[in-house]
Formats: sequence, C-alpha cells, structure tokens
Amino acid sequence: MINKKRLFFSLCLLAISVMPLAAQEMTDSVKQRLPHNSEAQTELDANKVIDAVEWVVGDEAILKSDIETMRAQAQMEGIRFKGNPDCTIPEQIAVQKLFLNQAAIDSIEVTEADINTVIDQQINYWLQMVDGSREKLEEYKKMTIAQMRQSMHDDVRDRKMVEEMKAKIVEDVTVTPSDVRAYFRTVPEDSVPYVPTTVEVQIITQTPKIEEEEINRVKDQLRDFTDRVNKGETSFSSLARLYSEDPGSARQGGELDYTGRGVLDPAFANVAFNLTDPKKVSKIVESEFGYHIIQLVDKRGEKIKVRHILLKPKVSDEAIEKGLLRLDSIADDIRTDKFTFEQAASYLSDDKDTKNNHGLMFNTTEMGRSSKFELKDLPSEVAKVVANMQVGEVSKAFPMINSRGKQVCVIAKLKNRVEGHRATMAEDFQTLKNVVLEKERTKVLHDWVVNKIKNTYVRVNDRYKDCDFEYQGWIK
Repeated sequence: MINKKRLFFSLCLLAISVMPLAAQEMTDSVKQRLPHNSEAQTELDANKVIDAVEWVVGDEAILKSDIETMRAQAQMEGIRFKGNPDCTIPEQIAVQKLFLNQAAIDSIEVTEADINTVIDQQINYWLQMVDGSREKLEEYKKMTIAQMRQSMHDDVRDRKMVEEMKAKIVEDVTVTPSDVRAYFRTVPEDSVPYVPTTVEVQIITQTPKIEEEEINRVKDQLRDFTDRVNKGETSFSSLARLYSEDPGSARQGGELDYTGRGVLDPAFANVAFNLTDPKKVSKIVESEFGYHIIQLVDKRGEKIKVRHILLKPKVSDEAIEKGLLRLDSIADDIRTDKFTFEQAASYLSDDKDTKNNHGLMFNTTEMGRSSKFELKDLPSEVAKVVANMQVGEVSKAFPMINSRGKQVCVIAKLKNRVEGHRATMAEDFQTLKNVVLEKERTKVLHDWVVNKIKNTYVRVNDRYKDCDFEYQGWIK
C-alpha cells in the first residue's frame, strides 16, 4: 500500500531546488524533473502552463509550474490536500524551503549512502509494482534505472536534509509523567488513543538438515558462474540479476553499497575485505543466509562496495516433515511438564534472535524495542497460528521462512494477549507519552516555522492574499 504521507512529503520537495531563471529555462528545468511518461507531464503540456514566479522565499522562487506539477502528481496518486490546494500546495513548498535554508546555515549533511538507500527502496517499490521487471519499469519511465537514480538524487538529498533539520530542532523536546497526566485529564474520552490488540509470543525454531547432494548442486552452480565470468562470457552483474536469491541486491546487479565490516555477516566480511582485484571472483563463502560468490567494486576507507550472488540450498519435503515431527514431540513434552517452553527455547532452539530471551520475540520500532506485537507486525506464519490461541497454549509445529530467508520449523507459545482498548495511564503510559511528545514536537516545529517566516524575506502573489494559511506571517 502506498504511504500517502511519505509520498505527499516527496511531492512537496519536487520544487525545492528551483532558482530564479529566465522563463524558458525555468520551463525546461521543470520538465526535466518530471517523471517521463507521467500524467503530470501530460496535464502540464495540455494546459500550456506559462511559468511565472508565484512566491519568493528568501532568495528562491516558487514557480507556477512547480505548483501545477505537484497538483498533477497528487491527482495522479489520489492524494487530497487539507484545505484549498491553491493555498496549501505553495505553502508546503515554501515551508520546506525554510527548513532547507536553515539546514544549509547549520551545515546539515547527509551521506551518499543514506541517499542511495532511499533511492534503492523507491526503485525496488516501483519494481514490485511491475512484477519485478526492470525492462517494464524502464519502458514505463522512458529512462534507464541509472537515469532514474540520477533524477531522484537531489530530491532525496533535500528530503533527508529536511528530516535531519527537523530532528535537530526537536531533539531537546521532552515530556514528563505530569505533562502526560495533565494532557489526558482534559481530553474527551473518544479522543483517547485506541490501542489495538497486542500479543507476546515465544518461539522455538529448528532448521531442517539440508542434504549434501543439494549443497554440492549449489556450489557447482556458483563455480559455473565464476567460470563464465572469468572467461568473459557474461558479466557478474548480469548473473546476479538473473540468479541471485538476495532480492535486495539482485535488481542492482548484486551490488551492495559502501558498508562497514561490522554490518556484514562475519564469514562474508572476512572474504570481501580481503579482495583486491575487481576483475576477480571470490571463492565460495558460506554465511547464515546461504552460499555466495563476491566481486569487489571499490574500497573507501573502512568501507567496501561489492557485488555478490547468493544461492540458498533447497530443503527437501522429507527434511521439513522430520523437523515438524521432532518439534511436535518437544511440544508434547512441554504440555506434559517434562520441561518448560523457556527451558526448551534456551537449549533446543537455533533461532539466534530469541533463544537467549527464552524464545520471546521482540518488535523493533521507531519508539524502541518491545515484546508486544500487533498481529500485522508478526511474521505472517506466526500471526496466522497465534491469532486464535489461548494464553499459555503451545502450537503444533509449522514451517516458516525466517528473517534470514531460510526455511525453519517452529512451535509457538502465546505468552500474553491484551485486547484492543482505549489507552489508560496504568497500562499504556508509553503510548500516551508518545502521543503527547509528538504533539509537543509538532508545536515546536510550528512555532519555529512562524518565527522563521518573520525573519525571512517573503513575497507572495496578490492572488494568495485571501488564503487561510496554516502558518501566519506569509502576507506582510
């Protein structure tokens, strides 16, 4: 599903980098920033938009074409603006210019790695929309993947700079327990946040044994890839796109952006950081994800950029069935009190993320780490099993693809369930605190924008003077 809030924010940034230019230059500049083959471009051409400076904020202009571009893009995506779009759109562009201006003053910087991560996520999202076909995406956009990356670069950089600037402005904002209590004493009951049903789940996993014949098949295939690259029959990146089972990098020809040693699987890192010749292909490397071959792209200080091809040995149906039977036997022993689920998780589970927590799963969010999950945030296989379980119940064994992409066998225990309810101070203090904290941060940012407007040269076309703006002070 499209994240409309994120998309709206991206649209707001389409016009940020525009500087005052001659009329024809401005029109060309805007057209270059439009996605090729887009309805937005068609609409602009149909309306024959003649560029004009609508607003000036500091030393930057907001052009009529920028406003129409954002409007057309929003219509294409079904986004509705709060209030009158004729007023809301240029105001949103102007606000982003204020944050960017301050980011430049404060020397806010974002790394190329951060920018590339966002671009990769966007391109991967587009690829999913066209069934993973690079060719279909390039045909639709009328540009190569490389050209898409280049066209997105500055907008993504600006978005990240605005995010960093906002984070800096609110970094010292805090709320106390008394602030939280005071706020919710005055809030109508139907305005108190609704907390969805949450569960706490423990799991025990075991990985089915892979037959030696299957491992040899994978290794032989990787040796064949290496031989073909060394003979010049094909490129490493082409093979990665066709065969690599790492979905995050396969679409980029197996390429992983500049990465530090500590982020990589240790076995993978040991081989990758010892590569010196970009023309050579590494030996076969076994990691917790499967088997790889690696090719050096570049080294930069303590970071490395490589390509890799990942293949995962297939688990036989017989091995899965044996694993399920073994875990069902363990579950029976737990139900008859031969040992506890917690003991079994600590000694018998091979899941690195949970065995040291007695099998308890943890959910990592922007707000921190918690053992509480909404069902939608659990792995789908686990959610389906625990949805109708009773607290304390141990499930039958079931297969699952774990976070490392490997097939494992699992039994689950529902440790706790809290049904959906209106938040209370006693049970949901952190949820309520987050609500109040977010409101305080929003107020601080709003006040910052209003104060920034007071100290910034702003000129607005007369036709905007009757607008009901979110921020006061645009009309001087």
